[in-house]
Amino acid sequence: MSTKADTVVKKGYNVEEIRAQFPILKELVNGKPLVYFDNAATSQKPRRVIKAESAYYATINANVHRGVHTLSTKATEAQEAARETIRKHINAKHAHEVIFTSGTTAGINLAAMSLGQLLLKKGDEVVISGMEHHSNIVPWQLACEWHGAKLKLIPITDSGEWDLKQVPFSDKTRILAISHVSNTLGTINPVKELIAEARKRGIITVVDGAQAIAHLNVDVQDLGCDLYAFSGHKAYGPTGTGVLYGREELLERMPPWQGGGEMIDTVTLEKSTWARLPFKFEAGTPHIAGIIGLGEAIRWMEDYDFAFAKASAEQCKSAFAAHEHLLLEHASKELLTIDGLRIIGTAKEKVGVISFVIDGVHHYDLGTLLDQQGIAVRTGHHCTQPLMDHFGVSGTTRASFACFNTIAEVDAMVDGVKKGVNMLR
Repeated sequence: MSTKADTVVKKGYNVEEIRAQFPILKELVNGKPLVYFDNAATSQKPRRVIKAESAYYATINANVHRGVHTLSTKATEAQEAARETIRKHINAKHAHEVIFTSGTTAGINLAAMSLGQLLLKKGDEVVISGMEHHSNIVPWQLACEWHGAKLKLIPITDSGEWDLKQVPFSDKTRILAISHVSNTLGTINPVKELIAEARKRGIITVVDGAQAIAHLNVDVQDLGCDLYAFSGHKAYGPTGTGVLYGREELLERMPPWQGGGEMIDTVTLEKSTWARLPFKFEAGTPHIAGIIGLGEAIRWMEDYDFAFAKASAEQCKSAFAAHEHLLLEHASKELLTIDGLRIIGTAKEKVGVISFVIDGVHHYDLGTLLDQQGIAVRTGHHCTQPLMDHFGVSGTTRASFACFNTIAEVDAMVDGVKKGVNMLR
């Protein structure tokens, strides 16, 4: 679904060329063309990624690092090639700083459990913000409970931004755990600035990059963070995959959080010793097919983002991000013409995520009516209940855009919202 306007949204950006690579976009939902605006929950997958994952099962399908036979060698080489691709993409110094996980949640739990053992004692403090996903709240709550530490909060403003004048750092702060981008509001947070301040104080920094990896150019060395977690499935890759980047010196100090095969050097009944990085943190058989698919997703993003950026008259750094931003601007303008509609989260810097509420309309009912028109949005609290409490709402309707979405699809959603409002009020 596209219009002539979509072809000129950005010079050099061909949205039809992008859309042709996503098989699911040809599907009908409730007899209507699929309009997929739930990318912040999980993005759709291009054909290259689907083929890469399938090819592993069809032609290799062997375990990694544990065999001398040909298929095991091929599997190992493919997985480690993906690790190197990701290292380059996020600009880590070493491939062994890239730890494979099942997703951002697993990465943050690894960080919380391991750093808790390494750093936290009674009376220490962990600082998070008021806009965190539950996956960057609950693990730190658990770590604080186990070690007698306290959880402190960076308050947020009514526009959905950090209140940097009230960051609760103290001489007891040991860890700062923050999101790069809000999954509910789309806010791009000034993580680099806050990380720099934390480092001056000797505070370890952990960044939830789940919503940033598909929309921003993530450079972990430039950010200066100690740990950075993200998921594959939010960046056009397979579900059940993710990465925890960690600075080598810190990872060497951190204890493992899971025990089993692969993560050991030696095992006796009395004591075990740990394998070198990154395997120290990769117990058990990994999601090999998914990791290969994730590597292909990163390569796919780089190929097309760079190609369209290079073709652009403005030579924009990220063609995908520029396209998504124009969708966001158009959606914001058109949605605000609806009586009683309020956008939740109006930060100056946002990715292509828009959350809104409408007077007299429940978000769940609206989401159901949009689905009947083939339009997929997310409704509810988006795993950010404290954030919902801050804004005094039970939940929102959230539309989140990707590189394959179009102006015509935004217009279809706006028309669908208008129809829904007329039916529900």
